[in-house]
Amino acid sequence: MKQVIVFVLLSLTAFGQSNSAVSLIDKMQQKYKGMGSFSANFSYQTDGSANMTGSITVKGTKFRLKTAGQEIFNNGKEVATYIKEINEVNISSFDPADGDLNPAKIYTFDKKGYKFKLVSQVGGIATVDMAPGAKSTQVKQITLKINTADYTVKEWTIVNKAGKKQVFKVTKLNPKAGVDDAYFTFSKKAFPGVEINDLR
Repeated sequence: MKQVIVFVLLSLTAFGQSNSAVSLIDKMQQKYKGMGSFSANFSYQTDGSANMTGSITVKGTKFRLKTAGQEIFNNGKEVATYIKEINEVNISSFDPADGDLNPAKIYTFDKKGYKFKLVSQVGGIATVDMAPGAKSTQVKQITLKINTADYTVKEWTIVNKAGKKQVFKVTKLNPKAGVDDAYFTFSKKAFPGVEINDLR
């Protein structure tokens, strides 16, 4: 009987943690959705390598992501990935159903595809683990750190199925980016001599 009671208590605790985690994710996504458009600077590190920096601007499903050596333009219809070193861009159709979580989708992903667990809540920072349900995704686990005062994302870690880990830390947030839609479309005029690979 004691074992049954312990099991029930543990189950209720896990259920409570799950509900708390989902509530935090809801409030975080509502926060960013309410901004309309926003931009953020971040640092990132892969498996203990040197810190690198990047920036992202998001407006609905559109985003423009700059990292070391490449820039990604997503205007909601197509995705253009520009590779600086070889002055080349690959253009493909945008698939909103793509399950892999990138720095842009961290704010807008579909919660139905994940299981959540509240790991800790210390010093105003809540840590939430997310496990994707789809077997086809290359992601094994995502860990989000959310500021419980304003529900902004402070840090996230993505671990793929091969065990490779990427850590992103937000260094600056601008909640009013004020950019027009043209900002998210790749323009060959801005990149003289660029080689274009149209993969659509």
